[in-house]
Amino acid sequence: MKVGVLGAGSIGSVVAEALRDGLVPGAELAGVVDPALSPAGLPMCALPELLSTSDLVVEAAGQRALTDAGPQVLSAGCDLLVVSVGALAADGLLEKLLAAGPGAVHLSTGAIGGLDLLRSAALLGQFERVVIETTKKASSLVQPWMSEAEAEELRQATAPVELRRGPAREITAAFPKSANVAASVALAVRDWDVVEAAVIADPAAPLTSHVITAAGPAGEYRFEIRNRPSPQTPTSSQVVPYAVLSALEALATPRAVFR
Repeated sequence: MKVGVLGAGSIGSVVAEALRDGLVPGAELAGVVDPALSPAGLPMCALPELLSTSDLVVEAAGQRALTDAGPQVLSAGCDLLVVSVGALAADGLLEKLLAAGPGAVHLSTGAIGGLDLLRSAALLGQFERVVIETTKKASSLVQPWMSEAEAEELRQATAPVELRRGPAREITAAFPKSANVAASVALAVRDWDVVEAAVIADPAAPLTSHVITAAGPAGEYRFEIRNRPSPQTPTSSQVVPYAVLSALEALATPRAVFR
């Protein structure tokens, strides 16, 4: 399976290097597209060239890149592995991608687990309550929409503070680099309206925490995930590119794997 990578930042570069070095059985690197970055040792190219040589493209360039390039990837006949799942909070984008084929859409689990169980439980009946609370180091949660005073207060915080709580779509839009997980949970339970999300800033948090609680006809669930932040990009978790590599391995060499 020839894999193209869209984005050469802290996620895309790890994925591309692993593919280049032959660390993903059954898969090889076709090329990398990133207008802003050109890491040494990676075969950089333009998107049309990438689409002509790839079976699958990994989107690791952010929500805008998924919106702009995703339909092109799929209409060219390439499969698409989405990392910026939060972009799918936009009304109609998932439907647009699914209709753009013949390429297929795959979603990366990213920084969280439990999505398979939530997806299975949702088939039994609609969830009554789903909450995801994300806690990150305060300084990594400064957003462009904050005033300078709000941003500085967050940087200087000495105790945990809940920044925002609300519907998954709202929180994903407000924290696009930190709340992709809320979108992932909503897609897993097949109901954007039932998922409540919260983002909490903690100046002392050594790890990024995601606590998911859910109740429905199948039972009650509680998952807590505590990830180390990416050293290069603290808004993301260090495990994210390895979730992508795990997905690529499962797609390239199907065997006895959990899906």
